Amino acid sequence: MTGMQGSPLAGKVAVVTGGSSGIGAASAGLIAAAGARVVVGYNKGADRAAAVADALAGDGHRPMHLPLEDTAQIRRAAAAVREAYGRADILVNSAGFTRMVAHHDLEALDDELIDAVMKANVRGVFATIRAFAPLLRETGDAVIVNISSGAAQSGTGSSIAYAASKAALNTMSLSLARVLAPEIRVIVVAPGMVHTGFVPGRTEEMMAAAARATPLKRQIKAADVAKAVLAAITHLTHTTGSIIAVDGGRHL
Repeated sequence: MTGMQGSPLAGKVAVVTGGSSGIGAASAGLIAAAGARVVVGYNKGADRAAAVADALAGDGHRPMHLPLEDTAQIRRAAAAVREAYGRADILVNSAGFTRMVAHHDLEALDDELIDAVMKANVRGVFATIRAFAPLLRETGDAVIVNISSGAAQSGTGSSIAYAASKAALNTMSLSLARVLAPEIRVIVVAPGMVHTGFVPGRTEEMMAAAARATPLKRQIKAADVAKAVLAAITHLTHTTGSIIAVDGGRHL
């Protein structure tokens, strides 16, 4: 890693799912700037992931196909990381899936959509952690950061299924923090409404209104969430099983 020695994450390897855009891409940028080599995981955004990897500070980064729904491919990716790098110190689970469904429209939230959201946001994250846990454990001091949502506690958000999936992720993270300790810390970062294109159909007006409704009254950027992710990795070294809210005080 040319010129990155002495950086806080020098010599470390990070895997970021959903790394081709939004919070994942912003997190990959900060983690690379701190000295780590980054595997930019993607589902369909191969070109975007390659562009993100190319733009990262330092060297040794690469895009990798890491789809949440395909456990066999997740396991292949974990094996590829082991072969390419021989280690993994950091896993950021930023990938997820949702669709806008009005909460009052119960019929619109059909079984197929519920299954798709739960498969990606709950089973997919668990499958990723399960596949990478042996490699992470070997370092003796690894960290997993799961990107959740304030919707988990408020029951708001893009759909009832999405909020439920993030609540499941929070609870799952508690269990995993217990069983993966002491070699692996597990921290949840729970943003409020982030100014990204993650939710199809969510307008600028909706995001601005959400920001005005918070005590801090400013929009949350992907970079703001990424700062919390980096802090969880580099500074919150005695924290595990905790949920860090990045919501402008929305929960108050």
